[in-house]
Amino acid sequence: MKEILLTNDDGIQSPGISALAEALSNLGCVTVVAPDRERSASSQSLSLHRPIRYEEITPRRFSVDGTPTDCVLIALHHILKVRPDLVISGINQGANLGRDVSYSGTVSAAMEAAVHDVPAFAISLVARKDFRFTGAAKFAGMLAERLWADPLPTGLVLNVNVPCNEIKGIRITRQSQHNGRTLIVENEDPRGRRYFWFDQEMQPASDEDGPDTDYMAVNAGYVSITPLKLDRTACEAIDRLEGWSETFFKEKVSLIR
Repeated sequence: MKEILLTNDDGIQSPGISALAEALSNLGCVTVVAPDRERSASSQSLSLHRPIRYEEITPRRFSVDGTPTDCVLIALHHILKVRPDLVISGINQGANLGRDVSYSGTVSAAMEAAVHDVPAFAISLVARKDFRFTGAAKFAGMLAERLWADPLPTGLVLNVNVPCNEIKGIRITRQSQHNGRTLIVENEDPRGRRYFWFDQEMQPASDEDGPDTDYMAVNAGYVSITPLKLDRTACEAIDRLEGWSETFFKEKVSLIR
């Protein structure tokens, strides 16, 4: 039987992770290890300056007072007795598209699994209200079976975004330039001290967002599957920068003299 680890950044009580657990229960042994509360936009952060605690709420369902990355580490190195065959992060309440992926705790949890050479994907439902997770959960099960039959190379994860309306099909996509504009709302507390609240405003698609991008695929009614990798090296820039080492070496010699 397959061993499946589920996590998220919306918290252990999120209906998205519950729907995912129910859909995956007939495919293997499911363990849920998720934050005790919402940890959206936490990226791949670790809690380094305080202890982490967890509790088993119900059998094989654990609440962790930490980030999504903390959850994956605790699960892999302490809670689970065997190495999981797959880690799935989600189902996120809202999209993880374009440049916003770098902020996403959902995607980062899957990336952390990949750091430890465990197959993983992140899945999000592209909606702002009236979340209906059934279709996305069913697709997660189909994708899990596909990944077991045709495994990804080590160091790759899939970022999956599912439209909330009727699904026309599936597109393999690249990350778009689309992102939300960060809004900083300033206000004042009753004692006269300023505070700031972060929010986002969705931006229209840019000229660089072709039909092969995640945002445009979902906008057209397709499930977007974007392969992401741990190695962030901009290989196309290496040749351009090769000459720098000699230049800097000469300048260093000149400074020493």
